[in-house]
Amino acid sequence: MHTRGTLRNTWHLGIKEFHSLLGDWTMLFLIVFMFTGSIYADARARPESLQRAAIAIADEDRSQLSARIVAALQPPQFITPEMIELADIDKGMDAGRHTFVLDIPPNFQRDVLAGRSPALQLNVDATRQSQAQTGTGYIQRIINDEVRAFVQGYPSVTPQAVELVPRALFNPNLTQGWFAAVTAIINNITMLGILLTGAALIREREHGTIEHLLVMPVTPLEIMLSKVWSMAVVVLVASSFSLQVVVKIALGVVVPGSALLFALGTLLYLFAATSIGIFMGTLARNMPQFGLMSILVLLPLQILSGALTPRESMPELVRVLMSFAPTTHYVGLAQGVLFRDAGIAVVWPEFVMVALIGAVFFALAHHRLRHTIGQMQA
Repeated sequence: MHTRGTLRNTWHLGIKEFHSLLGDWTMLFLIVFMFTGSIYADARARPESLQRAAIAIADEDRSQLSARIVAALQPPQFITPEMIELADIDKGMDAGRHTFVLDIPPNFQRDVLAGRSPALQLNVDATRQSQAQTGTGYIQRIINDEVRAFVQGYPSVTPQAVELVPRALFNPNLTQGWFAAVTAIINNITMLGILLTGAALIREREHGTIEHLLVMPVTPLEIMLSKVWSMAVVVLVASSFSLQVVVKIALGVVVPGSALLFALGTLLYLFAATSIGIFMGTLARNMPQFGLMSILVLLPLQILSGALTPRESMPELVRVLMSFAPTTHYVGLAQGVLFRDAGIAVVWPEFVMVALIGAVFFALAHHRLRHTIGQMQA
């Protein structure tokens, strides 16, 4: 009976949040713009420079020349190459662990010394669009430099240019807008998930309606749950519309992944994002203070989560700290599902991490909300 009452109160309080949001024209404009005009504009983002790109090498030749090539692909442009087997190329690319995978075929050194022009295959994760374009040129130049330096020890051999055959996966034309548009949706989900719930709580305090709630037979948990589910529904509907209409139709982006699996991951992530928003709403005393606090929270979450810059390019300390942020795991989940058509068998670790971190933030936000309401009642 108590559970039924909790669900009923949570439902009615959530409906109240919808009515309150419909009366806030500024927030409605922000939601519409962030999932339409902003997405379209971000699809024209400027690419970044190559820095510590993730690369793996399948060395089938295992020769002196192939060892030289492996040794040349080093920081700062690339991380230290991971040596893998040929059968593991697709698995690593599908999981998003490698931006580049270079396949050095058998008898590569012998073909070079015989004066032939052997071909190497370079597999490129084109979801990291800017690195894919820049890195392919880097790798081509490095390989040709190493081949020329190697054959200098064999005067009878005339150096021939090595043919590098790139294979761009998940974005065959390296279209920048494909990556930027989906990334913008991911970032806007984070931003609005936090802003809407925090602003809803502060709006209650500024308008004096929080006092009305305190005299009603509702608990802090019901108040919090109502804001979480209502704002999560708003962001989920807006992001799904943006993906289907703005990204797929207006921008013509091919999204091979499951929209349903992405929506489930987004709903789980919004559980964490809205909890962060409520926690911040209990700390801020008014809307301007909440806005300033949001800048300090949103910028690290968006810039350091891997959505804009691959995490491999970041310092080790930053990567460790950001592993405790739900945004980091949600970005991996969303990119894996939408770009690489990854199924639940591939992205389930990200689902688990988002759920666990979300539960921690929900507990912290609930504790802080109870404390805040207790102070107001006193």
